[in-house]
Amino acid sequence: MDKSDLIYGTRAVMEAIRAGRQIEKIFLQAGLNNDLIKELVEALKAHKIPFSWVPVEKINRLTNRNHQGVVGYLSAVQYATLQQVIDHAYSEGRVPFLLLLDRITDVRNFGAVARTCECAGLDAIVIEEKGSAPVTSDAMKTSAGALHHLPVCRVRSLKDAIKEIRDNGIQIVACTEKAADIIFQADLTAPTALLLGSEEDGISPTLLQGADKLVRIPMTGKIQSLNVSVAAAIAIYEVVRQKSYR
Repeated sequence: MDKSDLIYGTRAVMEAIRAGRQIEKIFLQAGLNNDLIKELVEALKAHKIPFSWVPVEKINRLTNRNHQGVVGYLSAVQYATLQQVIDHAYSEGRVPFLLLLDRITDVRNFGAVARTCECAGLDAIVIEEKGSAPVTSDAMKTSAGALHHLPVCRVRSLKDAIKEIRDNGIQIVACTEKAADIIFQADLTAPTALLLGSEEDGISPTLLQGADKLVRIPMTGKIQSLNVSVAAAIAIYEVVRQKSYR
């Protein structure tokens, strides 16, 4: 992460919250329990800011400044709500097109995916608070500035987000090697939210259960996997092709 995203010290974080700054995540030193820390934890919960308790060694690796057991990162983007994004697309007479990312943790992969999404005209990327790549200036740089223009929705639960998306008339299309159907044979002209998972173990089984369609990208080589940013680009532009050139 870029050091310019770093924020440290209990009062500095409190002031950032009061000022309405978008905060990516806060790390708190395990074992701290003073009144100021308690006040900070309440503020983090009230503003739904992700935080975790970690050993002091981790905090010391992030900064050698006087951190007081509190270190975090400011977000490089202003997050949007999922319903706002969907309503905006429908209000403009467009077919909503979203991308859901399940546990994509590499900042550069996330930035590369965001760049493709913006170029292809997607309405938003949807990520979960926990287990996703932080949206910092490193992600912004890798996206070539795309994250200045592309809304990002950070949700508590992708499972709940999938239900909300489906309730808005948008099909969930999961890209997974477990699928029988080839993506090029699927009908992707309807309002669509693509779902992609981590390179290590793919899409979570609970999320797969919520998908309307399972599709796969055909593989004929000896290596049976693609980098997630490449897989996302193929899937995204198949949707674009079907909507625009069929």
